Amino acid sequence: MSNLIRDDGLNGKVAMISGAASGIGQALAVCYARAGARVVAGYYPGDPHDVQDTVAAVNEAGGECLPFAVDVRSTEQCDAFARSAVDTFGSLDIAVAGAGILRQSTLAQLSDERWNDMLSVDLGGVMRIFRSAADAMTGPGAMVAISSIAGGVYGWDDHAHYAAAKSGLLGLVKSLAVELAPRGIRVNTIIPGLIETPQSLDSVNSLGPDGLKEAGRYIPAGRVGRAEEVATTVRFLTSDDSAYITGQQLIVDGGLTVRWPG
Repeated sequence: MSNLIRDDGLNGKVAMISGAASGIGQALAVCYARAGARVVAGYYPGDPHDVQDTVAAVNEAGGECLPFAVDVRSTEQCDAFARSAVDTFGSLDIAVAGAGILRQSTLAQLSDERWNDMLSVDLGGVMRIFRSAADAMTGPGAMVAISSIAGGVYGWDDHAHYAAAKSGLLGLVKSLAVELAPRGIRVNTIIPGLIETPQSLDSVNSLGPDGLKEAGRYIPAGRVGRAEEVATTVRFLTSDDSAYITGQQLIVDGGLTVRWPG
């Protein structure tokens, strides 16, 4: 029997990923490397996670990875991020906006500064990544935004600014899907459920290890998800296998959002 890997159109493509130093972004960089795609791994210089870990993992998977420092609050840096893909690898075919912050704040504590900072990264940052990518793409392409069940499906107490930003991604993606369709650029959203990442393991701003373990009992799949499971779904949405899918949101949550609450 043949051991040939089915070609899903990703071999030779070039992808830019913001938030690639850890979590879903890092898993996606490796996923693309295994598919034969080259990666520009965007990372925030203040991130405690070392992007060189991503570079090493991509190299081990047989791929090519260019690390690129980018603050998604800056239009100039997002433009440079997209240009680096073209300058280094000759084209840009895929853009995944995964950079985001998570901060706990009650409404009483939610100052204008906290509100604006959250939306500037988690919503405005996605728009800037997509705007820069669209300008750099010369042919058909695919874009994916990473949303969350917080905002994308549910509300979350003490996280109204986060949920508002993640909810806003659904409208952004739907509108860009319509606008960019004539150019052959597809735009979709992934809505991860409870996924074990450095962000969700943060006991101050998120559930933390104990909270995740407890939450896993209520997920029909019997556990929280892995970053790799979200990454492979993003891969699908940027591959030829999803050529007729655009403007959609795909929930990856082990059945959490469809479970009867009893």
